[in-house]
Amino acid sequence: MPEKAFYENTNAQKVPKRILGALMNSLSAGVVPRVGAPYVAIGRNDEISALLSDLERVADGGAGMRFVVGKYGSGKSFLLQLIRGYAVERGFVALDCDLSPERKLTGTQGSGLATYRELIRSMSTKSSPDGGGLPVLLARWLSSVQSSVAADGIEPGTPEFGRAVDKKVFELTREIEGQVGGFDFAAVVSKWRRASEAGDDETMSLCLRWLRGEYQTKTEAKRALGVQSIITDADWYEYIRLWAQFARGCGYKGIVVLIDECVNLYKISNRISRESNYEMILSMFNDSLQGRSSGVEIIMGGTPQFMEDTRRGLFSYEALRSRLTDGRFSSAGYTDLMGPVIRLRRLSDDELFALITRLTALHAQMYSWQPRVSGDDAARFLEICESRAGADTMITPREIIRDYLSILNILLQNPSADFQGIIEKDGIKLRTDAPDPKQDENDISSDKSRENAPRAVDLADLEF
Repeated sequence: MPEKAFYENTNAQKVPKRILGALMNSLSAGVVPRVGAPYVAIGRNDEISALLSDLERVADGGAGMRFVVGKYGSGKSFLLQLIRGYAVERGFVALDCDLSPERKLTGTQGSGLATYRELIRSMSTKSSPDGGGLPVLLARWLSSVQSSVAADGIEPGTPEFGRAVDKKVFELTREIEGQVGGFDFAAVVSKWRRASEAGDDETMSLCLRWLRGEYQTKTEAKRALGVQSIITDADWYEYIRLWAQFARGCGYKGIVVLIDECVNLYKISNRISRESNYEMILSMFNDSLQGRSSGVEIIMGGTPQFMEDTRRGLFSYEALRSRLTDGRFSSAGYTDLMGPVIRLRRLSDDELFALITRLTALHAQMYSWQPRVSGDDAARFLEICESRAGADTMITPREIIRDYLSILNILLQNPSADFQGIIEKDGIKLRTDAPDPKQDENDISSDKSRENAPRAVDLADLEF
């Protein structure tokens, strides 16, 4: 009997074809997979446990805020998507988005509101794990109210049933009305409920538009729904807190807000605009840790420059630096995952070997073949990756995954190809030092030599 291939000794379970296809396509392109992430989650158990423990506190009515810090390709976005999936499975509502030049926390021309709209668009629940969960959340709320009334022995369809539903709705919305924006939020939700029961799709659509923050003026909203306010750049985070309270009233455990690519805040050239965004982070941080928020967990992902740069990063804002900087004893080589900042360590050699072993098994399952790869081949691949100067600290999982899957694809399409021949052939180099396309010329602190060179004065950075 032929000896088992090294990858067949893994405990990788069968993955549904749809999920496996999306997972492998994402990994091959160096893109963070939105589905299937748990199948390749290796080496982050401590970080995952720390974040999941936060969710337990949120489920008890608490709140929290974390920063996941790592360089491009280190796995921070992967970790955020992993937590998103875990949160949804555990009965939370998950909102996630990537910041960009058009999406910030606050700013002009609706950049903060654009972030809110993306968060609501991506709303995920257990029954809608891929986003678009806003109608699902509202439908669950209405169903839970009606079920509660029916459980009291009131016959559906009778006038008594309608009055009892109105009473239950009033009890929930009354709790929300005391919050900022709560009165109009409750009014729109109630209007959606009445439109849903009456089969009025047009009014339901108008309510969803308001809840997604799509009205441009108060006049337009008043004409359509009779409300006095709209969601704006200045107050969109208050509505996230309202959503958390509403979600808990619907039977969910709370809301998890995942905001990635925060390096785009670091890249804002105007100092006043940049600090306005940092001031909002400070407000969110204080609300979460001082008990002013309930049922909300915020996780932000960014690079070390975004966090630690003292000229443009979070540490340039003293109030944040004093809250987020490591303690004086944190540099003694110990791990501390209880603070607000989680810094992703480099995966160990054993973890990287386990990762490519898992990838080999998944590739074999995806294409129904037996990869011509031995354990020695996999070890040699890692040895070559780590032989480059600085690889002990600079090499990232993204680069290793992308290159390794590329080799497997070559082996699959070229039956005469040999693994060792591919990785050691003259002129072929692994892309362990490939520049990340997200690095751009505006990221001035990525090259320390430019900081010391003479430069033109940036008027936005001058103190007045």
